[in-house]
This record gives sequence, C-alpha cells and structure tokens, in this order.
Amino acid sequence: MALRTQSVFPGRLTWVEFDSRVLQGNPWNDPTRRRFPVWLPEGYDLPGNVQRYPVFYGLAGYFGSGPSQVNWQPFNETVPERVARLIHCGVMGPVILAFPDCFTRLGGNQYVNSSALGAYGDYLSQEVVPFIDATFRTLATRDHRGVFGKSSGGYGALFQAMQAPDCWGGVVSHAGDAGFDLVYRGDWPNTLDVLARFRPAAEEGTLEQQARAQALTQGLDDGRVASFLAAVCHLDRPSSAETHALMNLGMAATYDPDPTAPNGFRLPFHLETGEWLPERWARWQACDPVHAAPRHASTLRRLKCLFLDCGWRDQYHLHYGVRQLSAALNRARVPHLHEEFDGTHSGIDFRLDRSLPYLYAALKP
Repeated sequence: MALRTQSVFPGRLTWVEFDSRVLQGNPWNDPTRRRFPVWLPEGYDLPGNVQRYPVFYGLAGYFGSGPSQVNWQPFNETVPERVARLIHCGVMGPVILAFPDCFTRLGGNQYVNSSALGAYGDYLSQEVVPFIDATFRTLATRDHRGVFGKSSGGYGALFQAMQAPDCWGGVVSHAGDAGFDLVYRGDWPNTLDVLARFRPAAEEGTLEQQARAQALTQGLDDGRVASFLAAVCHLDRPSSAETHALMNLGMAATYDPDPTAPNGFRLPFHLETGEWLPERWARWQACDPVHAAPRHASTLRRLKCLFLDCGWRDQYHLHYGVRQLSAALNRARVPHLHEEFDGTHSGIDFRLDRSLPYLYAALKP
C-alpha cells in the first residue's frame, strides 16, 4: 500500500467531551472528563438530512485508547479511513463510529467494572452510549448498536454483551483474551522477575519479615508491587518485561479486585517463590470467557451477531483460547461465527474488512 497522509474517502472526524459520574473517585485518580473521537459518515452534515445511523463502538487493546484508533499510520489505514472505504465501495452501509477513552494508570482496560480500577463497564453502557445517542443522530436501540475490539478490546466487547445485554445487538472480538491458562500463566514468571527488583528489605526472622511472608501466601503485596507502580511512570524507556508486568498487574486489578488488599487487588502467584495460588487463580478463571460465556448463554443468544477470529500464529496463544471459547459457545448453543487466518497478534486491522460488514449486515436499518 502506498504511503498516504489522509483518507481519500469522505467522512468527518469530530471530538466530544464527557464528564463521567461513575468514574468519580476511581482508585487511581484517572480523569473523569474524557475527550474522544467520533466519526460521521459522508452525507451526515448535508442540509435537510434527518437520517439516523447505526453506531459501532471501537474498544482499543491494552496500552491503547480511543484516540489511538484514529491516529495516522504509515502504510496503513486508520479505522475511520478503513470504514469510509468500505462504505464507498458498497461493502457496507453508513455508520457512526465512536472510540471511547478508557485508559488507566495501569496502562489500559478490560472494559468491566472493578473496584481496583473503576466502573468502566457502566461508564460505557450507562454513560457513553446515552451521551452519543443524545449528541448524534443515532438509531438508539440495541438492534442497531454494535461493539468491536481487538485483544483487550475484544475481551471488553464480549463482556459488554454479557453484562449489558439491553445495550448491544452485535459483537466483534478480534483475538479477544480467552483461555487464561495459556494466555497469562506462562508470562507471570517474567513479571515476578521484574517485581523482584523492588523487593522490600526486611531483617531475616523479624516479625515484619514473617508478616510479609504470610501475606505473600494470600496473594497480597509485600510492597514490591506498590514500589514498581510508583516507579514505572518515571521509567524513560520501559522494557518489554516491564510493560508486560504492568499489564499483568492491570489484569489482576480487573480479575481479582479486593478493596481490603494493598493496591486494591490480589495476585495469582506467590511473589517470592513463584508458587501458583489456586484460590486466587479461580477468580481469574471466573472472568475467562471460556468459562463465563456458558453462564451467560441465554444472554448471548439474544445477539444479532457474534463474530470471533484470531490469527493461528498469535504469539500470546490466543488462537487456542478462542478455539476453546467457540467450542464452549457451541456446547451452549450460542450462534456465532468463528474464523482463523494466517497472522499473529499484531497488524491484523485488515480483518476489519471482514468483520465490520458482517456486523453491519446484522444491525442495519
């Protein structure tokens, strides 16, 4: 593809601001007032046009946010540019695109409610969606509203459908987090190595050392997690291991929040010995779509479409998790489309050419 500086297809990108009520008092003092982009299709601004449009919400992957989905890219299209082309070529009809900002101090979001991060599930379904419906000419019903995302965004799209069924009519999950035993467990030793550099000093045999040792058996922080989180914001160039450590801590804050624990969440491994903590991991597994989807089967059957895909060379092994999820959905008799393709976890925006027309066909007027 030739290098382009802007889309050759019409449409208009605008920016909106919304001040959240449900994010007030969130544990990390992340901003409640957020500015994020909305894309309007060709013809939206024509005089006399009263047409209303389906709305697709794009959820970014971890370490991304709404604005990142409209940033210029070399040798590639932004999401609005891609959709504008698909509409122009007649592959799908006109839609409004909204890209909420759900970034957090821990580097990202899974788009669910967590006492350790904030009520981002409610923020999306109960605040952002009504705000967009009140601001733009939308078809303001679930039958014309879809949510799509990749990786953490795909996970969030799935859980939005499970937890806010009256809000969403269609879901697209590209390489969404699933199959946690394969996806997360193997990376935690690397995270433990990063956190070990922040191990607090305590004299051997003291009551302080004994108390910390006991806390570790319960998935509690002995101070090293707090020290790492305080330091990571000031790192000039975080390493891959450091960014993955931050992400794993963000997952712990999502899947095992505990307001009584240090930092507001517990950990699935003993920080010193690396021992796996089954009681804590059970909390993670309850949030795994492979296990959660069957519990919400009756809700998921209400969807007008459910699209899952993943590259069969995904470096996080998500293709196995998505296969497990598809099998669980089949056993629960939840209609869905599951596809695989030759690709990794990176550079898969081209799959939107397949998924978004499919989503439009299910949600079109």
